[in-house]
Amino acid sequence: MNAQTFNAERLLQVIIAPQVSEKATYIAEKHNHVIFRVAQDATKSEIKAAIELIWKPQNIQVKSVQIANVKGKQKRFGRFIGRRSNWKKAYVSIQADQEINFSDIAQGEVK
Repeated sequence: MNAQTFNAERLLQVIIAPQVSEKATYIAEKHNHVIFRVAQDATKSEIKAAIELIWKPQNIQVKSVQIANVKGKQKRFGRFIGRRSNWKKAYVSIQADQEINFSDIAQGEVK
């Protein structure tokens, strides 16, 4: 499947944000993976199409996508116990000679 089989507006809503942490940086350097927070109902094929659509000018080719559902933690607010929301993250593997540049994203220019 490619980006043309999905709705472009939906694909822009699939990727929420890149996950920036020490572990994500380590994985990016060692395995050439990029980690993203994605929508709870996103599928692997939607994530792949969204990445290739957003970074189309850089001609990014996605090799594979792995998904993990992260459970929200319990947190205390004074004497009350609350819960953070569950979320989904995607490990996106790109070609070895490619690199995603987050500063070149042109918002709203998808046709």
